[in-house]
Amino acid sequence: MTQLPHTRTRTVHWLATTAALAAVLGASALLQPADATANPAESTARASGAPDPGAAHYPMDCGGASARTDVLDKGTADFDGDGLAETVAVVRCKAEGGTPPSAVFVLAHPAHKGAPPRIVATLVRQKERMSVKDFTTGAGTVSATLLGYSSPDVPRCCPDKQRKVKWEWKNGKFALTPAPVAGSVSV
Repeated sequence: MTQLPHTRTRTVHWLATTAALAAVLGASALLQPADATANPAESTARASGAPDPGAAHYPMDCGGASARTDVLDKGTADFDGDGLAETVAVVRCKAEGGTPPSAVFVLAHPAHKGAPPRIVATLVRQKERMSVKDFTTGAGTVSATLLGYSSPDVPRCCPDKQRKVKWEWKNGKFALTPAPVAGSVSV
């Protein structure tokens, strides 16, 4: 049986994919909106009163003015210790079929009454072309498994790469900690 070229994995492919994923995730963790106002804390949030992810306006390209987004998952925690819960939302463009890429946003309460929730951090950007599974929030942390593709030739239905990640609230921003790549050796 002949294997297709994109199904044969070599060490160089894994290293290149790991380096690219680490660079994208590192850059997205460092880039935070200028209006992020949270302070460090480790308390668990009250779920009541958390920002409604369905009311937020997400900076996503969904292919037209009438295109909408779906909130696939959400979690709440009081990351900054102010007694008000923030909401973390996994969002993607609404689609009739296929698997559009996801994004992960942290929402805070609106700046003024009647306004939509504010996006204070973007943990995964839509343009990174990843899907999110095993999403959880806890005291000061957000965890997930990110699914991606080793090349443009891999069908968009079937991600062939995955990496567990965790963001921790430290020094007023989210710090990304990727888990080791499966099969790698820690030194």
